[in-house]
Amino acid sequence: MSIDSGAVQAVKLAIFAATSGHSGVDRILANLVPAMIGRGVRVDVLGIQGHGPELPALPAGGRHLRFPVRHVATALPYLVRYLRRERPRVLLADKDRVNRTAWLARRLAGGDTRLALRLGTTVSQNLASRSWLDRVVQTGSMRLLYRHADHVLVPSLGAADDLAAYAGLARDAIRVVANPVVRPDMAALAAEPVAHPWFAAGAPPVLLGVGELSTRKDFATLVRAHARLVERLDCRLVILGEGRQRDALMRLAGQLGTADRLDLPGFVANPYPYMARAAAFALTSRWEGLGIVLVEALALGTPAAACDCPSGPREVLADGRYGPLVAVADDAALADALEGLLRRPPEREALKAAARPYTVAASAEAYLAALELTP
Repeated sequence: MSIDSGAVQAVKLAIFAATSGHSGVDRILANLVPAMIGRGVRVDVLGIQGHGPELPALPAGGRHLRFPVRHVATALPYLVRYLRRERPRVLLADKDRVNRTAWLARRLAGGDTRLALRLGTTVSQNLASRSWLDRVVQTGSMRLLYRHADHVLVPSLGAADDLAAYAGLARDAIRVVANPVVRPDMAALAAEPVAHPWFAAGAPPVLLGVGELSTRKDFATLVRAHARLVERLDCRLVILGEGRQRDALMRLAGQLGTADRLDLPGFVANPYPYMARAAAFALTSRWEGLGIVLVEALALGTPAAACDCPSGPREVLADGRYGPLVAVADDAALADALEGLLRRPPEREALKAAARPYTVAASAEAYLAALELTP
């Protein structure tokens, strides 16, 4: 239920996060927090200096507080002091290093605040890419600490199964809660103009990828698939995002002879106009927790293909009902899938059904239910 800003709000949720400022967690919180406030929950978002989450101005009932430190571990005494003073009903933390500090702070603070720990990725795959020290520390924390949390949340069934197996948790102790992706103003944002000349009317079709230019997102597979595809039909490729793989991707396109048909515009605060005007969208990640950008593309009716990585794309695309799934890193299969979408595009309105479980309203209600927060 919604309440006006002057109503008494008796429920309190504290969210502790430290992000890059333009990550999936930032977008989740930017959508989720106002929706929770609108449902009668007072929310404090807690962060540290020099890190996200970056949020719009919050409505009455919400505060965005930053502790005067630049590292999650050194925020511990401030978080303990906050918990003792404010006594929120629930402390929700996101990502393992933040989760560890939140667990210790709750333990030191005492009181009756319940602890909710969230992980937004497939942990076994994520840790396989880390150093041995990271694997030891994070595996130990998951196996020793997470069992003492009151709530453990993940965004997909695959991520839940993986965490249960990896951390030794009972599967029924892990709650799957859909990410808040589809905003009420998404269509209006998508209608904003795109200055990029490749999206002009009558131009060749554009393939789109969105995400950090990182090894995990594996846009090299998309660049290779595009190079195969341009031998069959004229199309261009745009990838929105920043990251360490930028130069490597441009070198690869140069080697493949497609550098003049690849553009990397960088991070774009509003990617929806690009998504809405793209002929097809591709997600090529080696692993995910859900695949937020895939949901966004489908919500705008954009045909999409995805690598069948753990976890999320198969659930979002309903085993291929809403778009083709190909093996991870299989650029030949991806090229064939994208060609099929370009030559025989599906009905855009039908694709939007895949995104319906991920509306902000549905997600906010699911989070409140999972956290047992009833205003």
